[in-house]
Amino acid sequence: MWGGRTVPLLRVWRLWPAGTLARRPLNYKDPSLAGSNSPQCWNCGRRGSPVRGNGFFCPQCRALQPPDSTRDYFSLMDCNRSFRVDTVKLQQRYQQLQRLIHPDFFSQRSQPEKDFSEKHSTLVNDAYKTLLAPLSRGLYLLKLHGVEIPEKTDYEMDSQFLMEIMEINEKLVEAQSEAVIKEIESIVRAKQKELTDNVSRAFEQDDFEKAKEILTKMRYFSNVEEKIKLKKIPL
Repeated sequence: MWGGRTVPLLRVWRLWPAGTLARRPLNYKDPSLAGSNSPQCWNCGRRGSPVRGNGFFCPQCRALQPPDSTRDYFSLMDCNRSFRVDTVKLQQRYQQLQRLIHPDFFSQRSQPEKDFSEKHSTLVNDAYKTLLAPLSRGLYLLKLHGVEIPEKTDYEMDSQFLMEIMEINEKLVEAQSEAVIKEIESIVRAKQKELTDNVSRAFEQDDFEKAKEILTKMRYFSNVEEKIKLKKIPL
């Protein structure tokens, strides 16, 4: 609705890039309600808030706008800022956004929109990959709370855990059969499942130091998982 008048949707469909017929911004907002501090469209100069909501296009001229640098991955992917994420909905959101802003749909548009679509698409890819995996999701969530884990964290881990990791690594190096590798893989998968459940509870309790400790352990096991993948690749 614009000023109490109903605008036929067919008038704006033709303004969308090729391949997106009948697709509107995900959440259109009346630009007349936007404050003077709202971002200004690079194309027509109209002020509005398309990027801070679910939309990506100017509400006036429908030009694709640049990504909002203040928007976090959870907001972009329409998820609650929580460790628990519905991965099915996450995938659906990813597909929805890529259908909206993928560079293939902007091949006939202006150069700024081509550039913006590339940036949007890259950002959506990064957000999807980050929130999909428990380890990267947890590390990102910690970062949003001002907590980061340094690369070198051996000195913070207890000797018993480090010994466990060392033994698993040694067993993997010595593994000569597929059965042994699968056994190690099963052990690591079970450990990661247990740690994922534990870190989820830590985030629910806002115990970020505990979450940091658990995610550090998950990162060790993630390194082992990468070694297992390499071990399974035939030479």
